[in-house]
Amino acid sequence: MILAGYHHWGDDVVDHLVGMFAFAVAERDSGRVVLARDRLGIKPLYLADVDGALRFASTLPALLAGGGVDTSIDPIALHHYLSLHAVVPAPRTILRGVHRLDAGTVLTVEPDGRRRTRRYWEARRERRDDLADLGPDEWRDAILASLRRAVERRLVADVPVGVLLSGGLDSSLIVGLLAEAGQTGLATFSIGFEAAGDLEGDEFRYSDVIAERFATDHHRLRIPTPELVPALRAAIGAMSEPMVSHDVVAFYLLSQAVSQHVKVVQSGQGADEVFAGYHWYPPMMDAAPPGADTYRAAFVDRTHEAMAALVEPTWLADHDATGDFIDAQFARGGASTPADRALRLDTEVMLVEDPVKRVDNMTMAWGLEARVPFLDHDLVELAGACPPELLVAQGGKGVLKEAARLVIPHDVIDRPKGYFPVPALTHLDGEVLDLVREALHAPEAKARGLFRPEAVDRLLADPNGGLTPLGGNPLWQIGLLELWLQHQGVR
Repeated sequence: MILAGYHHWGDDVVDHLVGMFAFAVAERDSGRVVLARDRLGIKPLYLADVDGALRFASTLPALLAGGGVDTSIDPIALHHYLSLHAVVPAPRTILRGVHRLDAGTVLTVEPDGRRRTRRYWEARRERRDDLADLGPDEWRDAILASLRRAVERRLVADVPVGVLLSGGLDSSLIVGLLAEAGQTGLATFSIGFEAAGDLEGDEFRYSDVIAERFATDHHRLRIPTPELVPALRAAIGAMSEPMVSHDVVAFYLLSQAVSQHVKVVQSGQGADEVFAGYHWYPPMMDAAPPGADTYRAAFVDRTHEAMAALVEPTWLADHDATGDFIDAQFARGGASTPADRALRLDTEVMLVEDPVKRVDNMTMAWGLEARVPFLDHDLVELAGACPPELLVAQGGKGVLKEAARLVIPHDVIDRPKGYFPVPALTHLDGEVLDLVREALHAPEAKARGLFRPEAVDRLLADPNGGLTPLGGNPLWQIGLLELWLQHQGVR
């Protein structure tokens, strides 16, 4: 289909594609190569210049396997990794010699080596004249209709389509819309872990409500803590890049179980970034333009000064690279208010480089195709035009919650916000803590010398002494990076 479209439209074929894709087309007669990535970056495309040639692959480890790649750490990328909870904005990766094609971008490589990059889509956050007369009820109905189309588009498959059901609003709404579309006996899947400290390890009470309401073929997966470390090692091996989010091992294990039942699932990733589901969006409504300072205060894990106390001078960026990146993003046109600018940044960068990436990596590790209806570009464009006060209402996702009230039980909609909880990765203890300690004391870590020894010792002495503003464990952040680098054989 892509080749037929390319024959007709050339590289403008991307404007006619819907959904997730990353492709390369080599023109036989001209020698030109065209590479492209979908609008929301659901599918990855990695690049490396080696010995005068451009290599590309769908995973970073595939490029490393070819040899000759510069695997030294990029200090700017390390600054982002430690500031933005493992997010490294494209085109960088943690390694100097590997880059990513940005989402919504076409790269053309001519036979003589000349390159031309074209951004064909952006997540604009501005009001539109054609939607100016819509009131709250009309916005609710428009959002629901657009999401319904997005869910139905992702039903097209030669095999049954299941749902990863966390019990939250987003995946529950997908189940409700699939049931509304006539799907019976829908396979749904939830995962839970043992509690650690005072943290609960599952949200089955909510997923059970949805499974019962819509009579799904529901599967619960509960993981005992002794099984977590082997699964964690395997999940790290499946990562194209280091990912600190606690739910990555949950998605890995869930994908393993789900792949035994279905080969295609729908998932709720993206709704928080597109519909303002996080706690830092309401303060953005009152932020002084452009809003970058308010965003940094809520979102960034470490200041540049704190970075200097953790990272060895050799690997420390010579300026506040993350602060400058956020300032530049908030200074761009195409977003009307500070809240709009935050939503655009999270949709174009944080979403692409964190939840979308980890779901794609963990599902593909088991040959499972994950489809994400909340990242349908028509829906994202509609949400981008929605007045932010409707989005942030009701503590976030206000307009989506109102749409959901027409489909799913209210007690799931009005519940406290939750995540895939993996307590053992927030409260480090036992085998997981041992794994981190071994990685940070390994000869490879000492030879690499990324972090100041006294800072590492301080974190190991009090592994749960303090969390980042978004609830991340600082020790886990640096331990995971070393675990990933060592797994990849990077020295």
